[in-house]
Amino acid sequence: MIEYDINSIIQGYAQGYFLMANDGENSLKWYGSRKRALIPLDERFRYPRSLRRIINQNRFTVGVNQDFEAVVEGCADRETTWISGELKQIYKALNQAGYAYSFETWQGDELAGGILGIVIGGGFIGESMFFNIPEGSKVAMVKLVERLRERQFVFFDAQMNNPHLERFGAYTISDKKYKALLKLALSRRCNL
Repeated sequence: MIEYDINSIIQGYAQGYFLMANDGENSLKWYGSRKRALIPLDERFRYPRSLRRIINQNRFTVGVNQDFEAVVEGCADRETTWISGELKQIYKALNQAGYAYSFETWQGDELAGGILGIVIGGGFIGESMFFNIPEGSKVAMVKLVERLRERQFVFFDAQMNNPHLERFGAYTISDKKYKALLKLALSRRCNL
């Protein structure tokens, strides 16, 4: 495995950037955004009643880093992906250093879904999510928000908004506001 400068990578995230490979390319680049999508950690977070019923049925259990590599593979397994082979290795190195996490849902012994993210201070930066079983990633989202609230995280960064995330109350903020939140998050020590 290639050695990565974990401190430099975390410094990039701490400045508000994120790593991506363009689909079909192996070269990684740092990207920023004028607007960032956040999943609310307050009363603005919402989800459909049908999902509430599924959660109340206790069909899924949650885990953290029980199968990190399978979550990374699940997130990368799509027709077009920005998670290159090198980025998978970086996530693995970040996981071993205590920065990257997989928040998973399980149905029995089967991985139902998961969210891949990076924790710096009191910030959770969601990199990607996937599911193997319908509703697996949605339940992971709800349970992750509950965990982040309990642990007093400052924000849940979803990077880019889309209609799926908007159903959960996702909203966008300016880069300036994001950097102010990031500064606050960096002053905290939260544990996922």
